[in-house]
Amino acid sequence: MSENRHLLLVDDDPLIVELLAHALARPFPAGTMIHVCDGAEALDYLRASGVFHDRPPGNPAVVLLDLKMPRIDGLEVLRQIKADPMLCHIPVVMLTSSREERDVRASYKLGASAYVVKPLDFAEFILVARQLETFWLATNVPPPGPTGHAAAASASVAAET
Repeated sequence: MSENRHLLLVDDDPLIVELLAHALARPFPAGTMIHVCDGAEALDYLRASGVFHDRPPGNPAVVLLDLKMPRIDGLEVLRQIKADPMLCHIPVVMLTSSREERDVRASYKLGASAYVVKPLDFAEFILVARQLETFWLATNVPPPGPTGHAAAASASVAAET
């Protein structure tokens, strides 16, 4: 199991980022939160490319992914994660305000591990955030998979030769 237990939050709403940071700020041994603002940044982070080319090795224990974002939306990010052999093992939880049945269906069809509607009530949001953190960073045993972008780089080099 990876010792670098962190979650990747992909959301363009500063209020959601602040609420999650607040919820996860208490003493808890599980891990940390990395935040990116849109789908393009999320894919760069996961692939250790662009501004994230020198990030520490290791993939997040879970990706919390909003649906509606600029540049690349959440469903396309989910599609690309699940199509990539180096990333497909990472659990993705859709964390969104959409209750639309088509969004729920599309998310699960593309391989989402869970679909969580963002609560509007502050206390309920904090509770949901802590439950997500506890389950995905402390309780859940992740599936074996590549250990991070170093493995991706070596696979990429091997594919080119």
